[in-house]
Amino acid sequence: MVNSIKILIKNYFEDQTFVQSKIESFNYFIEQELQKIIEENKDIEPTIIPHNVDKFQIRLDKIWIEKPQITEADGSKKEIFPIEARLRKITYAAPCFIELSSHINGVQRETFTTQIGNLPIMLRSKFCLLNKLSKEDLIKIGEDPNDPGGYFIINGTEKVLIHIEDLASNTFLVDHVGTGVSEYVGKMFSEAGSFKIPHTIERLKNGIFYLSFTRVKRVPLVMVLKALGMMQDEKIMHSVSEDRQFDEVLMNLYEFVDLKKEEDALDRVAKTIGITQSKEIRVERMGEILDKYLLPHIGITSEYRMQKAYNLCKMIKKFLLVANKELPNDDKDHYMNKRLKSSGDLLADLFRVNLKVLIGDLLYNFQRIVKRGKFPSIKVIIRDKLLTSRIYSSMATGNWVGGRKGISQRMDRINFLATMSHLQRVVSPLSASQENFLARELHSTHLGRLCPIETPEGTNIGLRKNLAMLATVSTIAKEEDILTSLTNLGLEVAK
Repeated sequence: MVNSIKILIKNYFEDQTFVQSKIESFNYFIEQELQKIIEENKDIEPTIIPHNVDKFQIRLDKIWIEKPQITEADGSKKEIFPIEARLRKITYAAPCFIELSSHINGVQRETFTTQIGNLPIMLRSKFCLLNKLSKEDLIKIGEDPNDPGGYFIINGTEKVLIHIEDLASNTFLVDHVGTGVSEYVGKMFSEAGSFKIPHTIERLKNGIFYLSFTRVKRVPLVMVLKALGMMQDEKIMHSVSEDRQFDEVLMNLYEFVDLKKEEDALDRVAKTIGITQSKEIRVERMGEILDKYLLPHIGITSEYRMQKAYNLCKMIKKFLLVANKELPNDDKDHYMNKRLKSSGDLLADLFRVNLKVLIGDLLYNFQRIVKRGKFPSIKVIIRDKLLTSRIYSSMATGNWVGGRKGISQRMDRINFLATMSHLQRVVSPLSASQENFLARELHSTHLGRLCPIETPEGTNIGLRKNLAMLATVSTIAKEEDILTSLTNLGLEVAK
């Protein structure tokens, strides 16, 4: 038995490395996420355009990166290996190119390819020059053949992006609070692109369900459902549950029975949150808020309103089942309700925010030149150093978007085991100065995923953990793949 276990583990590590998850996450970021981020910001429309032009658009089309290289002082370019980056105190990075086009009145004017910056490259990833080199070749170029990779070289310093543990987004969790205005509270973080919006459902002492999200504080939920276009009370009842009637829902419906039109419901919600303009502007603004900020992971256009209403109805059902003790409270510390943000996800967050800064700078430069009466070419107004310097700065200091600190850390090279431990580190965003007893405890779902022993003593106990040796973190599955798997298991798609 012992021998067979040894053989299994030996075979596992012949194909896999300790940092396989980190490398796969980075590969996924470069191959999939980069293009998705470009699609999110595809069309750029300046507000100030030349007076003889009706419509002007800058379109971002395609993005890709090349092999790691360096531009020497004389302007020549050459490929660079990690060992040279360490010795010369430079960054191991690859140039990032984008294809842009400008459109005047819907007609394409110019198309060109330009470099928008340099992206740091993870060692041993698909885009690293060490990838697939033999042991002899690695020794020849001065690299350690047993080095696992999974880290970056920034200004000659080896930097690790640690795993961040966070609550799963787009998952509705109901918890018993006991104190406060609502005995039970349902919470969800809706995440899509650059949006991460907390949603809260409460039932106050009067029995009315209230929804809060962004600047919308405690709006009656039935009012929101009617504003989304679900006007019939019977449809709301059936959407909550087809096989039973909840008296609590009936009471809520009775309270807002006077709302007969979608426009009136939108207007009532707008008044509730304090929008004070004329009715037309109120309705339009409220519609925009519901489209953009209510459950953005479902969609951010008006065609998704009904889907959002159905989702809210399902949330009401879960809330009631937990409040009536027919379902258990959701356990926030269960690992099913947690997600790990690996290096690829963290770099995607960083790139998304800094691309918006680059687009803002591009628009500013364009509009400044247009004001002088000239019509500039886009080639002139892109600053490729801007994106590079901002990404390098975050990677060097560890200060990340969203005010997080210590994301990028100098790699521990005291000994080989310390290096392995640092590459496998998982950190919770909770404050080390607060008690958070439940978050620090060892949960039964940690076994096989996190090491039950390796955690520091003192204030960080239970908040700083390490992945188990055989643990791997999966990347985001595509919707088509999930649907195919479910269909194979017998799911019937409704006609």
